[in-house]
Amino acid sequence: MKFKKILILFILIILSGCVGYSSTGVLGTGVSIAIDPRTIGTQIDDSIMQKNLRAKLIKMNTNYFLNVKTKILDGRIFITGKVDSIEEKLKITKLSWEIKGARSVKNDLRIKEKFNFKESAKDLLITSQLRAALISSKIIKSANYQIDTYKKKIYIYGISENNEERSKVIEEAKQILDVQDVIASIFLVEDLRVVKN
Repeated sequence: MKFKKILILFILIILSGCVGYSSTGVLGTGVSIAIDPRTIGTQIDDSIMQKNLRAKLIKMNTNYFLNVKTKILDGRIFITGKVDSIEEKLKITKLSWEIKGARSVKNDLRIKEKFNFKESAKDLLITSQLRAALISSKIIKSANYQIDTYKKKIYIYGISENNEERSKVIEEAKQILDVQDVIASIFLVEDLRVVKN
């Protein structure tokens, strides 16, 4: 019995180290998942895949350390950030598919353009408005979502407890002034690989 408690403590310590890295999220927001229905084994698999992918990206080009963000959720790989050319985007997609355990790859990398302060400020305002709307909602667990806005298009990643919550998140995003499109990668708890007792 004592050995089991020590083993559980050891696993929790290891996972807390993994969460510190993976909770940075796709967008570097530092938002962590409040309800994570994945088994410990799946979380560990995702963490290993995340570290393997990051290492391969940095080996390919050290600039990707800052310019490319990745998130792996239940074997599904999400990539955001900016690269110099379409060829780089394609290489990163191919590299992601080569990661053992990859179930899908969603590549939202953008090609670098000249910095536009007004556009960037508007994107930041849209993200802030949606984050505030999610926090104030009683049926949405806002910590389960990561938000990025690029050229007035909102990208949302996360886990919903049910269809009602997922629909509400998308509805909130569409109601924000000046939003041109909402691209949602929101999984239901029941869609994830969960081992139920």
